[in-house]
Amino acid sequence: MALLRSLHFVCKVADRPRTVSFLRNVLGMKVLRHEEFEEGCKASCNGPYDGKWSKTMIGFGSEDNHFVLELTYNYGVGSYHLGNDFLGMTLQSSKAVRKAKQEGWALSEAGDGIFVTEAPGGYKILLVDKEEPQTDPVQKVTLAVSDLQRSINYWSNLLGMKVYKKDEANKKAVLGYADDQCKLELQNISEPVDHGTSYGRIAFSCPREQLPEIEAEMKKENQKILTPLVSLDTPGKATVEVIILADPDGHEICFVGDAAFRQLSRVDPDANKLLDDAMAADKSEEWFSKHKLEKPSA
Repeated sequence: MALLRSLHFVCKVADRPRTVSFLRNVLGMKVLRHEEFEEGCKASCNGPYDGKWSKTMIGFGSEDNHFVLELTYNYGVGSYHLGNDFLGMTLQSSKAVRKAKQEGWALSEAGDGIFVTEAPGGYKILLVDKEEPQTDPVQKVTLAVSDLQRSINYWSNLLGMKVYKKDEANKKAVLGYADDQCKLELQNISEPVDHGTSYGRIAFSCPREQLPEIEAEMKKENQKILTPLVSLDTPGKATVEVIILADPDGHEICFVGDAAFRQLSRVDPDANKLLDDAMAADKSEEWFSKHKLEKPSA
């Protein structure tokens, strides 16, 4: 397969204002797009929920050449159980290290100029204390696996990723589609992978004509397909086709047609305002408080 791009990682957030503040004000990310929805997504982007939710794309630049985060916020959910599946996102930014220290954000040193912190909700962020590169500060996303070689076979042989590095001693491997893209790091934890209720999803794009080929290959190899090839409509925007897979440890993987996604993912200059307005209008906390209830945990 050719011309594949790493796009984003989807994560569920319960405290939207605090998460956005951390990503914007500490890490230095920008809000790229924001959308509000009254009902659940056909591709379960916000998990198994049918109620009101929002999607916020946030990163250091357009998905044309940056790897970003997709924050999904379900209005009726107060917390999620974090599993052991997501082991961190690594980004290179001495500016973020300095800002985290100034803001009093908890940092721990991991050696080699790397600091570890957590975004609200417990998502681990690893900060490399070097100046931001001219390309994308996001270097890699690390996912837990229970059998490293099995996972390498899946991601490399079936999904066409190049193996950049394999570290037998530390049971790790780094894979990717291109030298200048965010990499996928697989870390063997030698135990079952628990996705909790906060489970995420990693997304890639490919030429639209490759989507049926991916689906056919997965069927042939008896691999799990969570959502068969489907078209997703966004009012006023491009219709995109996606297929959602699960790797041997249950990590969700989305492939989307590239041309339509480039149209859909254009940076919205009003994104910041749309998000700020939505957060200001969110009265869900007040509603639960007024009724002497706690927002339910997922």
